[in-house]
Amino acid sequence: MADAIVRPTYKDFTARAPDVYAGLSALTKAVDASGLDKGLTELVKLRASQINGCAFCLKFHLGLARKAGVAQEKLDLLPAFREAEIFSAREKAALAYAEAMTKLAPGAASDAAWAGLRAEFSEDEVVFLTVTVAGINAWNRIAMGFNFAA
Repeated sequence: MADAIVRPTYKDFTARAPDVYAGLSALTKAVDASGLDKGLTELVKLRASQINGCAFCLKFHLGLARKAGVAQEKLDLLPAFREAEIFSAREKAALAYAEAMTKLAPGAASDAAWAGLRAEFSEDEVVFLTVTVAGINAWNRIAMGFNFAA
């Protein structure tokens, strides 16, 4: 019988790489301090985590989104945000950007995508949205690589 494959748990990761954990946490703190709406950033994190299939991050950020006051209907309709009238133009622009930057298909950072985002967000807000997407994608890859339990 083969030995079981053992990967680091979330607790192991934070203990073995405290500076990495602190760095990733600092990204979140910087975004929170920017004044960007917490509900919006949690929706962005959830959408990227859905695309990446990260159950650990979905569970974690669903809790934070609820705590931030995101309506359950938005959480339910998030995969179909483009068609759901409950999402504002601002939310749709942020979610479309999160999808483009998570999938990184050719043309993801097109001028048209940028113009759509800039129509709803200031230059500073775009910087922090980009950091939000980059941060959650890093967490998704860590959580999935180590197979953190959801």
